[in-house]
Amino acid sequence: MLQTPRSRRGMVSAPHHLASQAGISVLRDGGNAVEATIAMAATLSVVYPHMCGLGGDGFWLVAEPGSAPRAIDACGATGRAVTPELYRSYTTIPRRGALAANTVAGAVAGWDAALGLVRGRGSPLPLERLLEDAIHYAEEGFAVSDGQAALTTEKLDQLAAVPGFAEQFLVDGCPPAAGQPMRLPTLAATLRRLGQAGLDDFYRGESARAIAADMARFGGCIDAADLAAHQAVLSPPLSLRIRGARLFNLPPPTQGLASLVILGLFDRLEVRHAEGFDHLHGLIEATKQAFLVRDQVVTDPAFGGDAAELYLRPASLDRLAARIARHKAMPWPAPPDGGDTVWLGAVDASGRAVSMLQSVFFEFGSGLVLPQTGIAWHNRGCGFSLTKPHSNPLAPRRKPFHTLNPAMAIFDDGRRLVYGTMGGEGQPQTQAAIFTRHAIFGQPLQQAVTAPRWLLGRTWGDDYTGLRLESRFDPQLVEALRLAGHAVELVAPFTPMMGHAGAILRRSDGFLEGAADPRGDGAVAMF
Repeated sequence: MLQTPRSRRGMVSAPHHLASQAGISVLRDGGNAVEATIAMAATLSVVYPHMCGLGGDGFWLVAEPGSAPRAIDACGATGRAVTPELYRSYTTIPRRGALAANTVAGAVAGWDAALGLVRGRGSPLPLERLLEDAIHYAEEGFAVSDGQAALTTEKLDQLAAVPGFAEQFLVDGCPPAAGQPMRLPTLAATLRRLGQAGLDDFYRGESARAIAADMARFGGCIDAADLAAHQAVLSPPLSLRIRGARLFNLPPPTQGLASLVILGLFDRLEVRHAEGFDHLHGLIEATKQAFLVRDQVVTDPAFGGDAAELYLRPASLDRLAARIARHKAMPWPAPPDGGDTVWLGAVDASGRAVSMLQSVFFEFGSGLVLPQTGIAWHNRGCGFSLTKPHSNPLAPRRKPFHTLNPAMAIFDDGRRLVYGTMGGEGQPQTQAAIFTRHAIFGQPLQQAVTAPRWLLGRTWGDDYTGLRLESRFDPQLVEALRLAGHAVELVAPFTPMMGHAGAILRRSDGFLEGAADPRGDGAVAMF
């Protein structure tokens, strides 16, 4: 995928083509960008269940025409009974099973909060219409994607015995083949109920009662009171001024701070050319400084911690930039982090722009599938620490550290860019690659997404702490990075390890440009 598609009336980008089609159909029916994003998120919950679902979390940036973005934190907290004592026989929180399902799923509350921002501003389409495509695919069937088939096989030993997983995601006890039809009728019934009763039913209605009953049956950590206590949080986003633009991202407990710090530091390096040593080395070294700040600062803000805005002040960024050696790599051990996520973007004819991420964390989350609702519950809470002191210790009603951080930029010339990716710790790095290639060095948007990428640090289940580069990079550049002290490993040319990115730009003349990642199953849809 090399050419950047363009249109005028509306555009969406999602990591699965059926979700993109669901979003653009909502725009064609008179819906707005928020409604299109909900239609895509719901559809992905069905056709991309290894990446996201009703049982996960989400984060939003929503910008009305002529206004700065609003942030929505749709992250769930641990249950009131989730204490270190619950895990007294463990050294770490289990990554799969009922004890991994220890935080409320906040994604659906995020949908509701986003709808609240646009109610009374044209449309709104009925909620049943927004969930229509998701219900259809869940009832009538969809073709299993290559990614779902591969990851079901790869992770089967971890997931097969978790309650509900085999019944929902295996076929005669075996992983489905790519292209094989799959139906999720119980999940369809849940989506239909939400469409009729309203999204709040997930937390305080019939759906909530079914969720709580199944959690109690299987030893999960979330009860009816935990669900009823959950609310999505609206707030101003973090922002950073760089040359030519203002950048926006999510505040803690997300790593949005890291994404902004990377670009703030790179702005100070004044690199002149794309794709050379200075470009990659500068972003990699900026990433190291940003991650050191992130690991020190980012936690549930309700439990304290330094204000993230302090680290976006010019003097703070100047000090961090001074630590970057222009020709030498800083030694780098990095904490492992995995996760599976989807980025969604939409811009409607009025210029309303949405950047959104939704996730179940690891592939299929905890693996626990609740039989009365068909909801696969996430395992974001497995990232809490059982040891003290720690920046993210386990405690009741505490939000976990989140890798999710949708991005947006508003340029001085009137352009608006929404962009993001899945990929755990790779998210800030891929965001930096896309933004610098397109916004600073002028590459067409699709080229900026398609171009070879890199990933610093370990991925889940892997001890490699060096730098992975897709094998399409110039061999001379690879050698220069090695000579500077980077421990480089070459990987497949379009590996999903590098995330499934997307972006939409609204030009100052009203035309839209979009990009979807050839590493995934997604597409840009427009009219």
